[in-house]
Amino acid sequence: MNYNEIKTTIDMGNGTQIELSTGKLAKQADGAVVLKQGDTMLLATVVSAKEAKSGVDFLPLSVDYQEKYAATGRIPGGFLRREARLSDYEVLISRLVDRALRPLFPENYHADTQVAISLISADKDIMPDALAGLAASAAIAVSDIPFNGPISEVRVAKIDGQLVINPKLSELEKATLEFIVAGSAQDIGMVEGEAKEISEAEMVEAIAFAHEAIKKQVAAQVELANLVGKTVKREYNHEPENLELRDAIFAATYDKVYAIAKSASAKHDRSENFAKIAEEYRATMPEELDDDTAFLFKKYFHDVQYDAVRNLVLDEGMRLDGRDVRTVRPIWSEVDYLPAAHGSAVFTRGETQALTSVTLGAKDDEQMIDGAFINGYNKFILHYNFPAFSTGEVRPNRGPGRREVGHGNLAMRSLKQVLPADSENPYTIRVVSDILESNGSSSMATVCAGTLALLDAGVKLKAPVSGIAMGLISDEKTGKYAILSDILGDEDHLGDMDFKVTGTENGIVACQMDLKINGLKWEVLTQALDQAKEARLHILGEMKKTISAPREDYKPHAPRIVQLLIDKEFIGAVIGPGGKIIQEMQRETGATISIEEVDNKGVVQVFADNKAAIDDAVGRIKAIASKPEIGETYEGKVKSIMPFGAFVEIMPGKDGLLHISEIDWKRLETMDGIFKEGDKVTVKLLDIDKQGKMKLSRKALLPRPPKEDKPKQDKPAGEAPVAGAGQE
Repeated sequence: MNYNEIKTTIDMGNGTQIELSTGKLAKQADGAVVLKQGDTMLLATVVSAKEAKSGVDFLPLSVDYQEKYAATGRIPGGFLRREARLSDYEVLISRLVDRALRPLFPENYHADTQVAISLISADKDIMPDALAGLAASAAIAVSDIPFNGPISEVRVAKIDGQLVINPKLSELEKATLEFIVAGSAQDIGMVEGEAKEISEAEMVEAIAFAHEAIKKQVAAQVELANLVGKTVKREYNHEPENLELRDAIFAATYDKVYAIAKSASAKHDRSENFAKIAEEYRATMPEELDDDTAFLFKKYFHDVQYDAVRNLVLDEGMRLDGRDVRTVRPIWSEVDYLPAAHGSAVFTRGETQALTSVTLGAKDDEQMIDGAFINGYNKFILHYNFPAFSTGEVRPNRGPGRREVGHGNLAMRSLKQVLPADSENPYTIRVVSDILESNGSSSMATVCAGTLALLDAGVKLKAPVSGIAMGLISDEKTGKYAILSDILGDEDHLGDMDFKVTGTENGIVACQMDLKINGLKWEVLTQALDQAKEARLHILGEMKKTISAPREDYKPHAPRIVQLLIDKEFIGAVIGPGGKIIQEMQRETGATISIEEVDNKGVVQVFADNKAAIDDAVGRIKAIASKPEIGETYEGKVKSIMPFGAFVEIMPGKDGLLHISEIDWKRLETMDGIFKEGDKVTVKLLDIDKQGKMKLSRKALLPRPPKEDKPKQDKPAGEAPVAGAGQE
């Protein structure tokens, strides 16, 4: 069969080429593209319904990124041995693509749309997450789906002082900053990543560098669309219009809505008052409305709120709760709130509140990551929970959704940057943030509460971290704009930008930016970062009033870990055949023991909630992993008795001979009745021969008896002295 495959190639200028092709696979989808870089291949498809469902005033877009285990030559774990629900890693990549694509669809396009991206082949050093957005946008570009793109995504990192686009996985360990940046040829639309306390100027430089690479990838998609001939998009009409109704609603309600917005009322009071205005106007309309009119009434009243709130900010510099654009809401915090937790904190900023706990665990508590591309272990875990009651709603609890996964990941990336090095922190750490109230940036509250809880737990953070969510209200016609510090939920919903920045006093450690408009001038981005720094440092100051440094010690009820280094040759001896020795030690001492080989050394961790258990286990391990030293004293156990002496175990698995002549200073004729098997005996190691046989002595530790004086004999009378006797 002759496939009409069409290809284009992107030369990234660093020896890397990316190939985009269409026309060979998945031809029944509205658009399908295969992206290939090295051995890595992504298949991206898009399908959009021809008609929108009635009553829908948003874009029902779903984006799913999934990695096929066969792509890396692996078989999935678990009972079913097949790909299951998306992992958190896949959800995070899906969110990155969704956030880059969604703002570029026309506002009045409401058809069900599904983007699916599959990793079908993988080079283990080429990270697919930085390619998924490019593949998805290319699939839309070769379809007839309306889209104000194309867009693309790239990873930018600074390695050895140089900015690099889409570095290899093996190079990222050395990166001082790492961001995924998405945008069109004209504008930046999304940024997410982490850094090691960088400056605001350094961040802007990295984003600008990434944008140049994005422009190349966008141009290639335009070329591919032209080759395919899909430059004309489908016609649609997903929103009915009634300009007369729109004008009537605006005339009757705008001033009232503006007054409520200006009243600086609380969130629920404000919502109730807005609803009353809507009900009053609805009462003037016919009792029965057709579906289109009912839909338009809700839409137009929302537009009134949208315009009123934004105009209040732009014209008067005033916000819904009465603040100016730079003021951060009142903050209070408390640590050690949960007496049984290893560390805890409550952080409240305005109407947003997080209750956060810290649990210190052993190596066995590490999280196992079993993905097609990423696998291994994670010793720092952060979970974010957003129950319905936090916003006064009723909603069944069905576990964390994509939003919870994304918010938790941002907080995790922020706190990870200031954790002590593994050599200084043997614990597995789990942070759990439960949002108890929410009206604006609960993820940033999680960062602040997480910092406080970790300090309360005694974790030696390099520096405290705080976070702030920034917003933007802009008017393209007038050129007016306002950057808002510490945005409310309504300001997030009605604004043009959600820009979360976390950092220490020394610099930025993580960020997440989403734009809902086309275009963000560089000077506006710079101003937003500077204003975010001001707010971030203010919040840090408030946090330090509660706790400013890690506690000197862990809580009394927190478990303790002792870490030992032993020679590699003793790892097997500590574990024992089939794990017999280590299991016996754990059972008898009550401690948890883990051991692994690192850099040709055995790293042993002993974990327990009481000192006696740790001391007992450490003593046993040292006994197994120590080498006998000549001249040292040992308390041994009699293992067997022979006519010529006894074999005594001075260390686990290490026996020496206590000869009958070395038991006591007096001569023993027989071993009968001297020892019995199992007796404890203190001995000294005298020697180790070339064959490794050990010579032990008990008598060397006993006081030597004094010599017995022989009785003097009388000399016969008249006997001459012996010649020389008594003479020199």
